Amino acid sequence: MKVVHLNNADTSGGAARAAFRIHKSLIDRDTHSRMWVNFSKSGDWTVKGPKGKLRKGISHIRRHLVSPVLKTMKTDNKILHSPAIFPSSWSKRINKSDADIIHLHWVGAEMASIADLGNIKKPAVWTLHDMWGFCGAEHVSWDERWREGYTRSNRSRNEKGFDINRWTWQRKVKHWKEPFNIVAVSQWLADCAQNSFLMKDWPVTIIPNCLNTDVWMPVDKSLARNMLGLPINVPIIAFGTYGANSEYHKGFDLLVEALKSLKSRVKDIELAIFGQVAPKNPPELGFKVNFTGHLHDELSLRLLYSAIDMLVVPSRVEAFGQTATESMACKTPVVAFGATGLLDIVDHKLNGYLAKPFESEDLANGIEYILNAQNYNQICENARDKVVKEFDSSVVSKKYQDLYYKVLR
Repeated sequence: MKVVHLNNADTSGGAARAAFRIHKSLIDRDTHSRMWVNFSKSGDWTVKGPKGKLRKGISHIRRHLVSPVLKTMKTDNKILHSPAIFPSSWSKRINKSDADIIHLHWVGAEMASIADLGNIKKPAVWTLHDMWGFCGAEHVSWDERWREGYTRSNRSRNEKGFDINRWTWQRKVKHWKEPFNIVAVSQWLADCAQNSFLMKDWPVTIIPNCLNTDVWMPVDKSLARNMLGLPINVPIIAFGTYGANSEYHKGFDLLVEALKSLKSRVKDIELAIFGQVAPKNPPELGFKVNFTGHLHDELSLRLLYSAIDMLVVPSRVEAFGQTATESMACKTPVVAFGATGLLDIVDHKLNGYLAKPFESEDLANGIEYILNAQNYNQICENARDKVVKEFDSSVVSKKYQDLYYKVLR
C-alpha cells in the first residue's frame, strides 16, 4: 500500500509535527509512506518539498496573496483564516501519482484551494487538526455557524465587511460533492464534525496524534535542570510561550488570573516559559520566571518536560493537546481545563488535574493539588502509562492502517 501525506510543512508547527510523526510511524510498520509539503525543514528523504528558488518562492508568496481579501472583513476572531482561493497543481499531481491513499492533514495558508481538494479522485483520508474543515475560513470558531450553516442572519454582530467565512463555506459546499473519510484527533473534534452542517453525513473516525515512546522518555530531573540552567531544588511549573499563544483560545489570560490566586497560597515555586527568549519587558506573573528560549528538537523538549514538576495547558480550545502528551510521556503531569481535546488525554487526579472550564480559581487549585499530592510519583507513572497505552506510534499507526484498508475496500 502506498500512502502520500499532504501537509503545509513537515516540522514547523504543531499540526506539521503531528502529521510527520504519523507518517514516520507508518514507515515503521512497513507502509510505503511519503510526505508532500510546501515547506520542508526536516531533511528527511521521505519528505518532498518544492525544488529550486522559484518554486520555493511561490510557496512563500501564496500565503501572503490573500491578505488584501482578509482585510475586507473586520472580526474579533484573530485566529488564522484560510479562504483557500488560489488554485495549485496539487490535485493534478495527486491524481497522476501511484498512491493508493491520499492522506490530507493541515492544508491551510493557501496551500491548496477548496476546488483543488474537491478535484482529488484518489481514495482520501483527511485528519482534522483544527476546525477549518467544517467551518468557513476560520481555523477556530467562536460562534455556532458551523453547526447551522453560514447564513446572512446568523453572522456575529462583531464582524463587519465582506463575509469571508460564509463565502468560503459556500465554496466548500459547492466543490466537496463526495465526502472525505474524516479522522478527528479527539472525541471533541469528532463531535464537532458530526454536528456540523457540512460534515454531518461524512464518515468520521477518532484516531489521536502519536508519539514514539521509545524516543519520548523521561530524563533524570537533576541532569535535565543542569543542562537547561534551571534551579535544582525548587518546584517548577511550565507553560508555552505567551507571545505566540496570545490568541484568546490559548487562555493565557486565564493562567495569569490563576497565578495571581496561587501567589497567596504558594511561595517557593518558579515558572518556566518555553518557546520564547526573555523579552525586554517581561510580564509580572508573581513568581520568578525562567525563559528557556526556542526548543526546536525533541531532545531539548524532553529535557524541558523532564526538568519541570508539571505542565499547565490553560487553553479554551485544543483540538488535541500535543504538548500534554509529550509532557506525560516524560512522566510529568498536566493541569488543564476539562474541555475539548484535553479531555481525551488528562484523567482527573489520576495523571493530572482537569479544572472546571474556564475557572481560573480551579486552575490554581489544580496546580496546588499536583504540587502537594502525596502520590505525586504515582501520578507521574500514570501519566506515562496513559501515553504508552493509547498514544504510542505503534498503536496509532495500526489504527491508520486499518482505516486505509477499510477505505480501499
